[in-house]
Amino acid sequence: MSKHDFTAAEFAARLVHVRAAMAARDLDWLVAVHPTSIHWLTGSDAKSYQEFQCLLVGARDEPLVVLTRQGEVHEFETDSAAGEVHGFGGGENEDPIAAFAGVARRHGVLGRRVGLEVPAYYLHPHHYLGLRAVIGDALVTEATELIAGLKLVKSPAEIGYIRRAAVLADLAMARFAGALAAGQSELALAGGIHDTLLRNGSGIAASPINLASGPRSAYSHGAPTARLLREGDFGNLEFGATFNRYTATIGRNFVLGKPTPRMSELHDIVLRASGAMIGAIRDGVPATVPHRAARAVIGEAGLEPYRVHTSGYALGPGFPPSWAEPLHMIGDSPHVLKAGMVVTIEPPVFIGAEGLGARIIDNVLVTPTGAEVLAQTPRDLIVG
Repeated sequence: MSKHDFTAAEFAARLVHVRAAMAARDLDWLVAVHPTSIHWLTGSDAKSYQEFQCLLVGARDEPLVVLTRQGEVHEFETDSAAGEVHGFGGGENEDPIAAFAGVARRHGVLGRRVGLEVPAYYLHPHHYLGLRAVIGDALVTEATELIAGLKLVKSPAEIGYIRRAAVLADLAMARFAGALAAGQSELALAGGIHDTLLRNGSGIAASPINLASGPRSAYSHGAPTARLLREGDFGNLEFGATFNRYTATIGRNFVLGKPTPRMSELHDIVLRASGAMIGAIRDGVPATVPHRAARAVIGEAGLEPYRVHTSGYALGPGFPPSWAEPLHMIGDSPHVLKAGMVVTIEPPVFIGAEGLGARIIDNVLVTPTGAEVLAQTPRDLIVG
């Protein structure tokens, strides 16, 4: 993604929404750290999330100010909507927090009411402590979900990008189904998926592919290995396709030859649980409701202990290691589904003692009256 992927008007509208949310919290400045926050406001696709970075957002008409490692300064200057870009480090080490202090003083951030994003993965504890020391008593709130919450409902342009990613995911799943055969390695099958995605215009997904077969099918996020598939294997697959960083995910179960009754049973359970979730989704529904619908199906089958993670989550543009947004469909979720959100449907059953696991993953667009499934790939068990 770059500043050219959306109109200037869309970027301006996003900033208006952020400033309104800041005003509601009585904030003068927001220090955004999460790469998707920086991406949403500036269009930057830079790899700067590997080191310290931040975006200073003023509550009034201040320019968007980026602080990033020196190697990404030119990219921000030419390919983002940032108004001002500062670099640190480069050929020699430099303390990024000292650089932040200088930029913050220059823009009058210190001494004002400041909110700070504290995102998982992207802010080192030492840098967090350094920011707290520099900002001091002016740090009045951790505003990690301020921008993230505004991003949950997608614009028509964003939904268009997700639809294009879903088409790419279908293409790659068809490649997998056509190549599935005994004697193929998990890695070779994964390579075919990546080949199809990249040749057809997908970017690199934020999270690695999951592909596990045989006894490894009980691994809920098993990476592909050199293991050769053999007749009778059951397995599960999940991957993401992207378009301008907007992600579509898909997951299916597969079998080499005729499935056993237990394999068919597990696949049927997660299929019915997924259907129950989709049937419960519409505008205004609490995120707990689809989760409870899936949980009821799995619980009635006596498999509640093997429902090992969330039933689904909101999906957006992603930077490694995750494409998930903060909304999760789980028992204590505070979120409400709204038209324009895109969420994953993936209630799981993974039984270590049996060496079996099943999960079907689809993305749905929340609509005023229900849910639109974005993938066209059948949800049946793939037989090789």
